[in-house]
Amino acid sequence: MSESVAVVVVTFNRADLLARMLDGLAAQTRSPDAVYVVDNASSDHTREVLERHHGAGLPLHVTHCPDNLGGAGGFHLGLQQAHHAGHDRIWLMDDDVVPAPDCLEVLLGHDEPCLMAVREDTSGRLVEKAATRFDLRNPLAIRPKTGMVETEYGDRAAMPELVELENVAFEGFLVRRDVVDRIGLPDPTYFIFYDDVDFAVRARRAGYRIWGVRDAVLVRQLDFDQQHDLGSWKGFYMFRNLFAVHFRYGENAAVRLKPWLVTGVVVVLSPLRGGRGEARNVIRALRAARSMRQPPPGSVD
Repeated sequence: MSESVAVVVVTFNRADLLARMLDGLAAQTRSPDAVYVVDNASSDHTREVLERHHGAGLPLHVTHCPDNLGGAGGFHLGLQQAHHAGHDRIWLMDDDVVPAPDCLEVLLGHDEPCLMAVREDTSGRLVEKAATRFDLRNPLAIRPKTGMVETEYGDRAAMPELVELENVAFEGFLVRRDVVDRIGLPDPTYFIFYDDVDFAVRARRAGYRIWGVRDAVLVRQLDFDQQHDLGSWKGFYMFRNLFAVHFRYGENAAVRLKPWLVTGVVVVLSPLRGGRGEARNVIRALRAARSMRQPPPGSVD
């Protein structure tokens, strides 16, 4: 039987990138059955872009949020809408990627509940940063992501057809509805960063395997820029959400205590690097992450 596929797109003030992404969806050799767009209170010309693509025949279902829900809140809402509409598979997509014309068709050629398209940059270079190893057991691992597709293979041609992943980005992640039935929706309390990691950890702990599909090509329109100012508002969320993942899913007491160690080190070193803003952020983040110790309910109902 043919499965119905809904795409969920979250966007915020990147209308021109969104237009190219929607053009990519419209060009798919296997057309999506519905496209749910969550507009996070954009103030640019996002509405005009969406109206133009709706008129061009793309099966859009648009929610214009009065407030910015963040990426996490947007994916929570969009996935909830697609799930409640009864779709069999749901393809999660950011607004700054463009799928190759056969991307969805290639993904659907694999009978697996969790699949990930493999990203490259506009020059064709492999830039897939999904983790091949995400270590929540070793307290000495400074970062839990200890291996990723980009560094392990270097080039798409060196990859096997399927690569098992231990986390994902919500950029080309295709999930079956029974996974959502079992583990629930993305956690909106993350706001930005690590909501996709949290979802992948829950899926794997529920017994699902996640596969990166070499020949499902997704082009990232922007360079990766994850070195955010840790003294900024984004730095707070990076610290808080990293700590929440450790508190929730750390496999031993030492790993669950690691946020306290990181906080102490950052505070001590802050005069030499991030200054008072970074120190304030990490202290606030530790306090806030303690209230996020419990994962969200494991059901969409």
